[in-house]
Amino acid sequence: MKYADIIIDISHERLDKTFEYIVPTELESQVAEGVQVVIPFGQGNRAITGYVVGLHDQPGFDVTKLKPIARVVKDSIAIESQLISLAAFLKRNYGSTMNQALKTVIPIKKKQNEKLKKLISLAMPVEEARVELNELMTNKRHAVGKERLLKELMDVDVLEWDLVTKKLEVPTANIRDLEKKGIIKIESVRTYRNPHMNVEQNKKHITLNDEQEAAAETIKADIDTGRRKTYLIHGVTGSGKTEVYMDVMEHVIEMGQQVIVLIPEIALTYQTVMRFYTRFGDKVSILNSRMSPGERFDQFERAKNGEISIMVGPRSALFTPFANLGLVIIDEEHETSYKSEVIPRYHARETAVYRASLAGATVILGSATPSLEAYSRAQAGEYHLITLHNRAMGQDMAQCEIVDLRAELKSGNRSMLSRRLQELMADRLQKKQQIMLFLNRRGLMGFVSCRACGHVLKCPHCDVALHLHKNGMMKCHYCGFTTPAAKTCPSCGSKYIGSFKAGTQRLEEIVKELFPAARVLRMDADTTSGKNGHEEILSKFAAHEADVLIGTQMIVKGHDFANVTLVGIIAADISLNESDYHSGERTFQLLTQAVGRAGRGTEPGIAVIQTYQPENYAVVTSASQDYGTFYEQEFAYRRLLGYPPCSHILGIQVSCEKQKDAVAQADILAELIRKTDDNIIIMGPEDAYIGKLKDVYRRVIYIKANEYDRLVNIKDKIDSFLLTQKQYRNTTTWFDFDPINTL
Repeated sequence: MKYADIIIDISHERLDKTFEYIVPTELESQVAEGVQVVIPFGQGNRAITGYVVGLHDQPGFDVTKLKPIARVVKDSIAIESQLISLAAFLKRNYGSTMNQALKTVIPIKKKQNEKLKKLISLAMPVEEARVELNELMTNKRHAVGKERLLKELMDVDVLEWDLVTKKLEVPTANIRDLEKKGIIKIESVRTYRNPHMNVEQNKKHITLNDEQEAAAETIKADIDTGRRKTYLIHGVTGSGKTEVYMDVMEHVIEMGQQVIVLIPEIALTYQTVMRFYTRFGDKVSILNSRMSPGERFDQFERAKNGEISIMVGPRSALFTPFANLGLVIIDEEHETSYKSEVIPRYHARETAVYRASLAGATVILGSATPSLEAYSRAQAGEYHLITLHNRAMGQDMAQCEIVDLRAELKSGNRSMLSRRLQELMADRLQKKQQIMLFLNRRGLMGFVSCRACGHVLKCPHCDVALHLHKNGMMKCHYCGFTTPAAKTCPSCGSKYIGSFKAGTQRLEEIVKELFPAARVLRMDADTTSGKNGHEEILSKFAAHEADVLIGTQMIVKGHDFANVTLVGIIAADISLNESDYHSGERTFQLLTQAVGRAGRGTEPGIAVIQTYQPENYAVVTSASQDYGTFYEQEFAYRRLLGYPPCSHILGIQVSCEKQKDAVAQADILAELIRKTDDNIIIMGPEDAYIGKLKDVYRRVIYIKANEYDRLVNIKDKIDSFLLTQKQYRNTTTWFDFDPINTL
């Protein structure tokens, strides 16, 4: 006998309320998580619908008090069923409760008040209203406001309340008095908070080049013949992937289906959404984290009601309640922001592929620097690989120079800007061309290196950089290896050893000192804190109101400025030496994307990469924009050390306000893992990257396996154990599959 947990009402404020029912034997093959069913409910056993959110073999209540499911709703394609199935997928594959997963796929946690608009119109024929007006005017002391309103309504059928009270200056008392007499009527209609940009739609057909057209036709041909696939478009920077997306989108929309377009972060919203609005007009809506709850709620309501066909936004836009979803696009699919950092820690790429399978939709992934996971799947035939080798307008790729900062130091230049970069900046400023300077501040306390020879101090066990801590110790955040901070370089003996700590604000000061006439904009977390901070800075730069744009990662991803002819990467080593096995991949991606910002207009571009490790393969291949060579070397490294995508990693974090309890619980779970799978690779338990945060102690365990399902099985075993464990209930345990950041 099986039992089902069923949600009766999935209105957002009642997600935690489930009821248990018996699954009749004859329905066992039909009942699954996400399925819509009819059940008897309440004392009168009235038939209502609900959604199955869990199945189990043991009842949680007295069986004699449980009722059976009446029937399964046939051919139900309600969007709620898809989203609940998606929640079950997140719970199963990433580790969370069902309620946590449901609150992820149904992102609007609380229904917002509807925005209403009051409309005023005549409640009688115009001729009768004219009689009322004449009678009103016979009274010498009549209300002028009433007269003004009636005259206006005889010419215009409907007036908005705000226009009547503000522009016509009709007092509210006058309006209500006419309503009481039955002369006018007032209606409230639902309106939406619409983030629509003021952009004129331009339906002018965009001519694709041969590569773009071949890519679009391949995908459209498969859609027309009912083949739903996942495509990876690997196109060099500036190859026009967005034009391919839009051509396929138009095809899907003409078929009466909807499209979700994911972009990695809010910094991309301005230019990306402008292009979609220009092409598709009010069929487009957007989501972003800076919208009010009311605005976000209304966009989901518009999608559910079929009032829009395209939703553009970050990771959460994947859960837009489109009833007839036909296409999901993930632009810049390699971006780490597609991995959730809150429970459930799902990845948008895999989740999109699963949602598409539920909806019978197509998925397009696009990137100039695909993630190793996506590209390896394309190589294995799991994804259909499409390559765009050339820039859309035929421009040459930017030339790239690598500057050895070790040589700069030896020659006496201790500035953040190399002599070569300063020379090129002066030239571009004289020519009235624009410059972008990229400095990735991530890992401020990060790696320790020698400025004389470029040697980076690494963990002898994990081949990742050691991190310097305030207590004077260097530590590996994978295995826990710790050693005192080095005073001299173990490679060359130099005393110039330490961690890189400069930031964008200091870089801005240096640029203004060297080039006082230059107009400089800075774009980072400090300058974009306002609701429209990103848009304001990017629009100013696009309008040539600045000569130099300085920024973090957000300036090098997806932006297209035709007048930028010089890009400077100030310190490639910051990302290259993160204490993470992804460091080489992230460095290649960042540098390639940064180099790709130069020379996208009619003038040729040049990029300068400043580094202490000019021979590193990630630096060399990014300078030549050679993804194939980088992939081969990075994949060989991952295979040798057993890192994803060649295997899978499950990170388990245990946290508690009592350190001894966190340590004890982590040790218990490690032993449980060994008993569950004695052939699995276990690393830890060890202190987390930040061992204590807000007075909470944190311990981590990493386990490796070639098969993802083995890790899921361990997660399930731990979940079952935690449900029955009576000791250490004050600890919290959560999971992260194939983590993208050190726990």
